[in-house]
Amino acid sequence: MRFSKNCKSLCLIIISLTLDACGGKTVRPSTSDVTAKKSTATQKRGGGYYKDDGPGDFIPGNLDRIPDAIPRVEPLHRFANRPYVVLGRSYTPNTRLVPLRQRGMASWYGKKFHGRKTSTGEVYDMFAMTAAHTTLALPSYARVTNLSNGRSVVVRVNDRGPFRAGRIIDLSYAAAHRLGFVEQGTARVEVTAILPRDMKAPDLASTRPMPAVRTVSADVDDSSKMATPPSQKGIFLQLGAFSNFSNAENLRVHLSGELDWLNESIEIHSIGGVHRVHLGPYANRSDAEKIADKIGNLLGHRPGIVQR
Repeated sequence: MRFSKNCKSLCLIIISLTLDACGGKTVRPSTSDVTAKKSTATQKRGGGYYKDDGPGDFIPGNLDRIPDAIPRVEPLHRFANRPYVVLGRSYTPNTRLVPLRQRGMASWYGKKFHGRKTSTGEVYDMFAMTAAHTTLALPSYARVTNLSNGRSVVVRVNDRGPFRAGRIIDLSYAAAHRLGFVEQGTARVEVTAILPRDMKAPDLASTRPMPAVRTVSADVDDSSKMATPPSQKGIFLQLGAFSNFSNAENLRVHLSGELDWLNESIEIHSIGGVHRVHLGPYANRSDAEKIADKIGNLLGHRPGIVQR
């Protein structure tokens, strides 16, 4: 009987210790621990587009209060609205503000491109209400609505992309947060271009000038410093071709992140005022074909093969 009581007491002690160790009522994770875990998970998910992208280590606490972009009539960029080719697909951007309404998938881009130049030469700010589109005139404005929850934002379109099949717009981190799909990475949206007739009269008559749209000197000068030397010969995959060097550089950076498994480098080959984004060189056409097929399966568009 005595032995039974001792066993019973010992069992009670063991059960009590086990409950404490397993996180019973006396053990609770702190709020900071929960926040840190949630932040880490969000960073790993990234933008659902570029594998090494994400929100970064510092996220402002006022994202819900960041206002929509205010549509204004601005002069269109001199270079960013020229025709271009990416992964064998030709794009002809609008050279004026025209009606557009389309539905499709949106993605977002963040820390990997924060602080880099957009196609208009402006610095990308992931906490501003901006977006990238393949054909909308730059700069322009659009309303983007998340079709799953009805949330809507107005963004300033100042960059080119996305170039993955099925995606129609790439939003800043702030815009994606406002639309409620940061963690999912993508969402089905409706994009509606905002025309001057849709803008409020006070905005059109405002005496406060918008910051000047900067013409990127790289279109003329920097390309000779950063482009691949013309003397390099061989077989290459052509990922894109632009008359605007800034667009070519943006694509080079984007695809370097998306195609991080490549052994060959992605470089810009500029000649005759055209800036071509080339991948290579390859020893033979067969090796180039294999990589072209792999890229085509991954991104939905197959690059062309060129020899120089």
